[in-house]
Amino acid sequence: MKINTALILCAGFGKRLNPITLKTPKPLLKIKDLTLLEHCINLIKQVGVKKIFINSFYLKEQINKFIEENNFEIEIKVIEDGNTILNTGGGVLNLISKINEDNFLVFNPDTIWNENYVIEIENMIELYFKKDLKNLLLLVDKKLSFDKNLKGDFNLNNNLITQDHKNYIYTGCQILNKSIFKDKLISNFSISEIWLNLIKNNQLYGFESKLKFYHATDLETFNKLQDL
Repeated sequence: MKINTALILCAGFGKRLNPITLKTPKPLLKIKDLTLLEHCINLIKQVGVKKIFINSFYLKEQINKFIEENNFEIEIKVIEDGNTILNTGGGVLNLISKINEDNFLVFNPDTIWNENYVIEIENMIELYFKKDLKNLLLLVDKKLSFDKNLKGDFNLNNNLITQDHKNYIYTGCQILNKSIFKDKLISNFSISEIWLNLIKNNQLYGFESKLKFYHATDLETFNKLQDL
């Protein structure tokens, strides 16, 4: 089984990276001569996905222009959130209303994605279909985070996510099925609302990354990443 569609969440304001995000949306900030968005797109292509949907809101004209002016050799469509920003949950729900597939990947572009993630994501996809899951989040032990100020989000035990301890960080990659949004309307809400409901029913699942985790959390961390 394969996943043919990936979503990239690019609508946010990037306030923690002010002032450099006052004129440039966070996905278009550069690390090693490539934008964060390019790092993400390149990984998605290597995983074998056929189509990418990107949501936009803040400085959306720049996101649109960037996609239009570059040939990424993969089908990419930008969908605007609308008159108001939809947050991570509403943004995903708005995007999946435009796609045909039931299962899809979701990426946050503020993680520094690279080719080392290809095998992990391929293994994620294999587990997702083998276990007939409806969600699977890529998590990493907070000890592997470059940014030591990042706090953990979850605990992970035999692929089951709980919150009894918070030793693991959400990396910004997940596989989801449309069915987990069945009771939601397109509006401003966080994906964490979905996650917390699934945790209550012991139905949120995770896959552990073993890679060093680099994330453009704030301006100080972003500047440090430039020196690596």
